[in-house]
Amino acid sequence: MGTATFGVIIGNRGFFPDILARDGREEVLRLLAQQGYQAICLTPQDTKFGSVETLQDARKCADLFKAHSSEIDGILVCLPNFGDERGVANSIRLSGLDVPVLIQAFPDESGKMLMGARRDSFCGKISACNNLWQYGIKFTLTSQHTVAPGSASFAADLKAFAATCHIVRGLKNLRVGVLGARPAAFNTVRFSEKLLEQHGISVETLDLSEVFGRIGRLKDDDPKVEAKLAGIQGYVPTQGVPAPALMKMAKFGAVVDDWMKDNALAGTSVQCWTAMEEFFGVVPCTLMSMMSNSLLPSACETDMVGMLGMYVLQLASGDPSAIVDWNNNFGEDPDKAVIFHCSNLPKHFFEEVKMDFQEIIAGSVGKANTFGTVVGKLKPGPLTYCRVSTDDLHGSLRAYCGEGEITGDKLASFGGYGVVRIPGLQTLLQHMCKNGYEHHVAVNRSHYGRAIAEALANYKGWDVYHHQPAGC
Repeated sequence: MGTATFGVIIGNRGFFPDILARDGREEVLRLLAQQGYQAICLTPQDTKFGSVETLQDARKCADLFKAHSSEIDGILVCLPNFGDERGVANSIRLSGLDVPVLIQAFPDESGKMLMGARRDSFCGKISACNNLWQYGIKFTLTSQHTVAPGSASFAADLKAFAATCHIVRGLKNLRVGVLGARPAAFNTVRFSEKLLEQHGISVETLDLSEVFGRIGRLKDDDPKVEAKLAGIQGYVPTQGVPAPALMKMAKFGAVVDDWMKDNALAGTSVQCWTAMEEFFGVVPCTLMSMMSNSLLPSACETDMVGMLGMYVLQLASGDPSAIVDWNNNFGEDPDKAVIFHCSNLPKHFFEEVKMDFQEIIAGSVGKANTFGTVVGKLKPGPLTYCRVSTDDLHGSLRAYCGEGEITGDKLASFGGYGVVRIPGLQTLLQHMCKNGYEHHVAVNRSHYGRAIAEALANYKGWDVYHHQPAGC
């Protein structure tokens, strides 16, 4: 994930020591730089100690933020002392920025509670939040009410907030593509284009007949085809895969690349079962794996909202996401399950990986028509999962998310597979089933559940269930 740029507001209030605002500003800006964040903040030449207190200060801050509006991902409000609640709220309102806002308050020290040293930021934060609430400005809180800028807790707050900012920005004016029709047997992956459009997400479609037609016009020695073939062979071992199948994959990939570029698409969902196999003779999994591994997420069975979950996870972590099935129980452990796909998972997830044929479909369309899967065992590590869904009955978007781990448990399986451990899994499964969620889920090798819930619920206004079992 790239660095984030924060507009920084240093709150100040004349009844309290100004020196705290000066020192607090210097400490916060120094720590932001050390952690790789960019900061846009008033200077001591602009206002007293570069802080915000009066309406005039707020106007200067707002003008500064307006001048850098294309750069600012979020706003960080820091209260080294009580801070002027109106100055903070006016700075944000007058800037016109519609970005996430994080409120941080410095902690007092029990030995420094006399005038000249006490901060009262504990109280000032409550007042600042009250004003933001009155102004209709959405904001995010730190995990602890007061938190020292140099603490590990605040570093985690910033990391989560930066991810929230990336998600909110990334979902604005998003363009995605559906390649092919929804497989008739998958009512599960129905979704509403109109609801997505209301949330700034546009869907471009392309029929498989057009894809096959464009492939038919390509020659084997076309430079785009040759480049894609070399890319496939460099991406995953292809021993035992027939050369004609590899050529078909290369042409399919070249057509999809052009379509995505021409339509400025950030991700795709692709029809597979079983038109690709019956009428073209390969599965699209390798090409989808390559796209996802290159941060252009791709989901199968035209699961567009499943792909959105992949994209949200990718925005948070900066790393590739995958789409999988919640597929099997694992023994008798209620907190473990098998996640699986045939598979189109990016190789970022695997211990070892190779290209193979699709064993499930091969029984009906023949092995020769099903080469192109990317298979192997998932490597252990952190896990964040997210499922996005259009709630057509209530006219809204919804999601669930949470964290767990990919375990090192051994399993004999085909496809792309692994065992996950999620505390309170049975409660999560109850929620999914009772609320009609799909069997697909997007996963990422990271821990960003908090950031995702904050972005989608607070800033996007979606109905979000953040799975956090008691004691976890």
